[in-house]
Amino acid sequence: MLDCLKKITWKKTGIFTAGVLFGTAGLKVLSSSDAKKFYTNCTAAILRGKDCLMKVASSVQENAEDIYADAKIINEEREAAAEFEDAYDEENEEVTEEETTETEEA
Repeated sequence: MLDCLKKITWKKTGIFTAGVLFGTAGLKVLSSSDAKKFYTNCTAAILRGKDCLMKVASSVQENAEDIYADAKIINEEREAAAEFEDAYDEENEEVTEEETTETEEA
């Protein structure tokens, strides 16, 4: 039973030690000047992409505002035309009723 515990303990200790060494080496690599240059270049590329994306987004927003304004104008024109048609139809109904009344009286 002691052999089993010794194997488990040494195995866990070895894994822990390897993790510490790997982490330390990883920190050294990640904090090197070459890595910092890489991070800087990546960040610059992301900022350029952001600027490009913002230009496209503002262009799309401007176009959407134009489309919205045009759509409002079209709807106002349709409502005016519908009101005109309704008024015309009511006027024709009144004229038709008057003609019908006049022909019935005659």
